[in-house]
Amino acid sequence: MSKQFSTTEKEYGFTTRAIHAGQEACPSTGSLITPIYQTSTFVLDELGKNKGYQYARSHNPTRTALEECLASLEGARYGLAAASGLAAVSIVLDLLKAGDHVVVGEDVYGGVYRLFERVLRKFNINFTYIDASNLEAVENAITPETKLVWIESPTNPLLKLADIRAIANICQRRRIRLCVDNTFATPYFQRPIELGADIVVHSTTKYLSGHSDIIGGAVICNDEELYSELKFFQNASGAVPGPFDCFLALRGVKTLALRLREHERNATAIAKYLENHSQVEKVYYPGLPSHPQFDLAKTQMAGFGGVVAFVVKGGLEAAKTVVNSTSLFQLAESLGGVKSLICHPATMTHAPIPKEVREPLGIVDGLIRLSIGIEEGKDLLQDLESVLALTQQPITAQ
Repeated sequence: MSKQFSTTEKEYGFTTRAIHAGQEACPSTGSLITPIYQTSTFVLDELGKNKGYQYARSHNPTRTALEECLASLEGARYGLAAASGLAAVSIVLDLLKAGDHVVVGEDVYGGVYRLFERVLRKFNINFTYIDASNLEAVENAITPETKLVWIESPTNPLLKLADIRAIANICQRRRIRLCVDNTFATPYFQRPIELGADIVVHSTTKYLSGHSDIIGGAVICNDEELYSELKFFQNASGAVPGPFDCFLALRGVKTLALRLREHERNATAIAKYLENHSQVEKVYYPGLPSHPQFDLAKTQMAGFGGVVAFVVKGGLEAAKTVVNSTSLFQLAESLGGVKSLICHPATMTHAPIPKEVREPLGIVDGLIRLSIGIEEGKDLLQDLESVLALTQQPITAQ
């Protein structure tokens, strides 16, 4: 069970907590690094008495260490690990019942949209999609049945920001819970619970693990009663990560701050380069002064992240040329790893969203999303320069 960290522990810096929180030396062996407890069950001392663990779906010491560490990094009391980011989303949505209503930021990950629209609507849970950067739109969408506001900030893939503190104030006045997907920013750059959010979710697959080698998710909160509810759903549904995945996530978190500084440095240079390129129509990156919410980003975030999106001139055919021709940027879904990735949201991550819904949002055929890795920045720029040059040439029919 996750513990509440003491004031002294909270006073430690981010990287210190990433390395130490929940990760004391093993009391029985002195192991410096949290062991992989690769077991499905635990022997009882006697009937009704155990050492804190009984069955690995409910608890596992490696998972406990990860949950405590992530909670500490978010400035919260409680953490829950899940088998994937979408499993984490499902745990939160299990709080709802038939007839409940959710207000959702419209620029939402395609997998979340699919879960909401094609799974949960069947159970008479209703969703209204709004521009979460518009506080009036958020407030106007709330009904007497609204039980949850769900936002990403920054969003995937257009990197829009929502004013978390202002939305939290709206939710608190209406006694509605606010959940923030903090995957893109990570707790190193943004801590929504400190801004008033009730729940934070992560795909630990991304920056938190950082090496593109696990699938995982997390749910973080501060309220003990809410934690108990979420913990019940985590155990009841059973979508929990294995101990080896938890071990790898803990390993990744230890270098999170170091990696993110390099991700951001490379992303800033690439965003500035793309903004001035003749073959690029638009660039999305909250660290650019041209971003419409640049001032909010500076206020709410400690950094701008490692994801850049842009629209290439020439639509789908030009986008195909770019994503099929890079050398260092690997064409793949996901993000947040040390290797740079390139993705075409309309046909990959956001394919579950119908064209008539996604295009008005800005997820057009020419949109490309970059997950900037930690390679040498000059090498990444050269890779993009060479493929963008190809879009200036006439594209011949195959």
